Amino acid sequence: MQRAAPLGNTGAVPPDPVVVVGAGPVGLTAALLLAGRGLEVRVVEKHSEPYPLPRAVHLDDEVFRVLQAAGVADEVFARSRPFAGLRLLDGTHRVLAEFDRDPGAGLNGWPQGSFVHQPDLEQVLAAAARGTPRVTVTRGVEVTGLAQDDDGVTLVVRDGGADRSVRAAAVLGCDGAGSTVRELIGASMRDLGPPDRWLVLDVRSAAPLPVWPGAHQVCDSRQPATFMPVTGDRYRWERRMAPGETVAEATAPHRLAALLAPVDPGSVEIVRAVEYTFRAQVADRWRSGRVFLAGDAAHLSPPFVGQGMGLGLRDVHQLAWKLAAVLGGEADDDLLDTYQAEREPHARALIGVAQLLGRLMTRGGRVGDVLRHGALAVARRIPAAARLATDSRTPPLVAGPLVERRGRPGRRLAGTLVPQPDVVVDGRRCRFDDVLDQVLGGGVDAELALVAPGELTLNTDGGPLLRLQDGDGVLTRWLGDASASAVRIRPDRIVRAARPLR
Repeated sequence: MQRAAPLGNTGAVPPDPVVVVGAGPVGLTAALLLAGRGLEVRVVEKHSEPYPLPRAVHLDDEVFRVLQAAGVADEVFARSRPFAGLRLLDGTHRVLAEFDRDPGAGLNGWPQGSFVHQPDLEQVLAAAARGTPRVTVTRGVEVTGLAQDDDGVTLVVRDGGADRSVRAAAVLGCDGAGSTVRELIGASMRDLGPPDRWLVLDVRSAAPLPVWPGAHQVCDSRQPATFMPVTGDRYRWERRMAPGETVAEATAPHRLAALLAPVDPGSVEIVRAVEYTFRAQVADRWRSGRVFLAGDAAHLSPPFVGQGMGLGLRDVHQLAWKLAAVLGGEADDDLLDTYQAEREPHARALIGVAQLLGRLMTRGGRVGDVLRHGALAVARRIPAAARLATDSRTPPLVAGPLVERRGRPGRRLAGTLVPQPDVVVDGRRCRFDDVLDQVLGGGVDAELALVAPGELTLNTDGGPLLRLQDGDGVLTRWLGDASASAVRIRPDRIVRAARPLR
């Protein structure tokens, strides 16, 4: 199925490129999304080589749709591994509760959770960027200054020891927790909670370790820890560090033996052992004119729901179509005001969930350990609790100009992602997002309407009407559960509004 002509092909493309600062997963994904909409993109990265060691290890099914929009999801999926769910353990590593997760594709067309080796992800993204004519990536270039005027942004960059100016139609600061772009626009981080020091231990094993293929959380207030079998021969352990404890003390032989049990530390290769301070922070300002913050430059989350990188990928997915619409002359500048208005509450909500789960699973002293043991003994027998523990859906966007949460269908659907099942168009079975690409390639809303059970239409205002066969009935049931006959879908797959059944 052919993709419709993106906004950048309307002839209104600005002469200057969009400059993305930072060539990590968020920056490279932003570049691919913007280029897919016809914009010229220049990525500048101060480090001359990609970081070789793992950091983030989790992608959910919603985020896989962002990678799908960027054209790399299948390649990333081939290097990832769906995980089996969540086990909660006590201090002796005895299982308190187990919440299994179906490793197959869920409502979003991908497994609800997958482990990934971040260098593998970055390798796929970098290769895609090299193969995209509208994207240029330059490493070893550091941004040192920034100024704006009515026509765009001028960056001062240091390249090979010399300073030079680079003009940009807009700038995306995807340059991490220590963001230079954030500093240059005068934004600062605001704490949402206290920092938390953890030991992060990345390990490789020549022989597969005899472990359950899901995430393990040790719910012990004295020594909380996490274990994840990542991909291939890679594994990760994390443990909260005691006040004043050093990495050397935390990795002493007897400490490692207790942390890795029942795995023998002598049988594995320790790739990295570092102290990492998990923070809960949000920037006070995400936009200054045509300069934007995304990813860790805009927010930092504790790891308990595995959404640190996912939040950043959602940022650029929701920003890319808005920026392309404005730079392409299809929308007013006011559209860009919705970026922080939508993304900040969503980020705060997920960070809040991570903080709450962290407290519930690891705090409270001996009394908390006893209460957790009793509560989990009950919760593991309640199907609703199991669904809650394994559900990958994130909170809906707040109501606003692009989220019309009116009436029962609107309250249930607006601000959430439309599902992505396989649908049949002209006798061909294809992913629903690929059909949306055809209709939404110009950055406009599409309306999905239920015509009859299993039959839907998809069109834009005045555009061609597509008829879809909902082969597995996913979209039909989804609309029916909300008593909706039609929804308006934004270019980022988020429902803008829902129309009730007549």
